[in-house]
Amino acid sequence: MSSSLLPQSAVSPRGDLSPQWRLLSPQRSQLIRPISIMCAQTTESSQKSVAIASSSVSFPILVNGCTGKMGKAVAEAAVSAGLQLVPVSFSSQSRPGRTVQVGSKEIQIHGPTERDYVFASIIDEFPDLVVVDYTVPDSVNDNAELYCKFGVPFVMGTTGGDRQLLHKTVQDANVYAVISPQMGKQVVAFLAAMEIMAEQFPGAFSGYSLQVMESHQANKVDTSGTAKAVISCFQKLGVSFDLDQIQQIRDPKNQLEMVGVPEEHLSGHAFHLYHLTSPDQTVSFEFQHNVCGRSIYAEGSIDAAIFLFKKVQSKADQRIYNMIDVLREDDLEPFLTVNQSIPSNSDLNY
Repeated sequence: MSSSLLPQSAVSPRGDLSPQWRLLSPQRSQLIRPISIMCAQTTESSQKSVAIASSSVSFPILVNGCTGKMGKAVAEAAVSAGLQLVPVSFSSQSRPGRTVQVGSKEIQIHGPTERDYVFASIIDEFPDLVVVDYTVPDSVNDNAELYCKFGVPFVMGTTGGDRQLLHKTVQDANVYAVISPQMGKQVVAFLAAMEIMAEQFPGAFSGYSLQVMESHQANKVDTSGTAKAVISCFQKLGVSFDLDQIQQIRDPKNQLEMVGVPEEHLSGHAFHLYHLTSPDQTVSFEFQHNVCGRSIYAEGSIDAAIFLFKKVQSKADQRIYNMIDVLREDDLEPFLTVNQSIPSNSDLNY
């Protein structure tokens, strides 16, 4: 891809180190000019990541976590897609009368003491309900138990929690679910490509050293699951790297000055940079993906909900899916079916 097609903020200069690498490794020689394998940036203003057209299907959707920015973005995307947004959401805090405005809809927020009763009444009113969860890591397993208890299909976009227990809960309940803490379809496609490379060329980067930087909004307390997935691929490719070596950037000043995050996106971004260096320091590779805003995740979440609704209606035998499965039925299917080594229900451990 020609660099002229990329936003200038996304193109790493060849004659000098990028700002990110001044932060990561100020001692690294400027004589090493990295070979940029991928360098792309997605912004809400410069590009809509596969805009959601009005859906040919319509069904009720409940977004759990509307009090958060990600949950509200998904709720707005649901309305844009022509889905029936249920005017109810839940919170771990009891604050009677709390509401969130999404377009012309007023979403009523219910606390934990009302949760089961309210949820049961919603299912009676909306029997074809699909839930999308963007809450907090500590609520992942408890929320999954709730959805499974009532047999409601759900999309789990929240990261964290006990993922093994999450899958077991869904399996035992035989409920339909899409489980994937990475909902950005293009990022998932990149991860799939990394998995293919790792499977076909194990040990290709043996002896190379790896540096990883990930920058997210200050209130993200956990390490990027996407970074962990990419690192897992590099490990299969022969690179020795421990997760505690990841450099997490959460300070807004560093994000502005050293990483290059636009100020308007400090509260919502996901910048990742992976730098590989050969043992003799003469060859280096960079993999980079930067996301500003939340639209790429919101749109992917709605696509996942539509996908899941269709699976429920068709009474599909498979019950647990991830975003690879969603992509296989999307426009990117030819790319993803080139290599059959990734099973349809693989867990890329985002």
